Amino acid sequence: MIHSMTGFARREVQSAHGELSCELRSVNHRYLEAGFRLPEELRSLEGELRRTAAAALRRGKVDCSIHLRGVPLGARDLQVDDEALRRLLLRAKEIAAAAPGAPTFDVLDALRWPGVLRDQPADNEGLAADCRALFEATLGELVAMRAREGERLRELLDQRCEALAKLVATMRARLPELRSRLRQRLHERVAEYAASVDAERMAQELALLLQKADVDEEIDRLDGHIAEIRRVIVGDEAAGRRLDFLMQELNREANTLSSKSQELDTTRLAVDMKVLIEQMREQVQNVE
Repeated sequence: MIHSMTGFARREVQSAHGELSCELRSVNHRYLEAGFRLPEELRSLEGELRRTAAAALRRGKVDCSIHLRGVPLGARDLQVDDEALRRLLLRAKEIAAAAPGAPTFDVLDALRWPGVLRDQPADNEGLAADCRALFEATLGELVAMRAREGERLRELLDQRCEALAKLVATMRARLPELRSRLRQRLHERVAEYAASVDAERMAQELALLLQKADVDEEIDRLDGHIAEIRRVIVGDEAAGRRLDFLMQELNREANTLSSKSQELDTTRLAVDMKVLIEQMREQVQNVE
């Protein structure tokens, strides 16, 4: 089963640390290249997340963005330093006794005093665990999407293979007629110069011309490459690089057919093959 290198996935989760969101985008690339944008609290996880991505993906340029929106102040538990508050109130009473009528402060003023409210201890391990779980779930969605896109690519490649195989079969079926016409043309030309052309020389020229126009090997190789493409696109191994190579081989054989063509019909068939091969090559560029 082949996979596409193009995909997108996004997930978010609400945890005790705030709202975590993860977004993954991937496009085609020669190798696996992953880039991460992480909040400062999760920067230390980059290496681990990169290894997780490498275990699930083979090729593609992958961009990962993880965002954290912390819990609002109003939703946090208030951690009051009782000793700091006791000392503050004691000093306030002493000041009030020394300066009767001086402005006093209320409870909110006391809470705003530096050191009275303590920050909640950071639960870095809990936040990291939430991030790992979110990333793995989002990565799973990305892999599933790339698999769906890969199935669509497999269907398109299979259709192109079928069309290409029909063109190859058409050319193979026409070879005897093409060779017959080639002989006839040569005999007609020789007949014009019958007095000056040796029969043995004519036979040699005919053999040489037929040898130059022989495309049996090219047609056999095309059939073999088509069969290999069909095998690869339903197999379990990584297909992208092998398909790249097979596209080059298909194009090489089609170019040879075109250069050896002695008839307009075969030239047109070779051109039609090259059009199909180019369409397949463009699709293969996105196969993992």
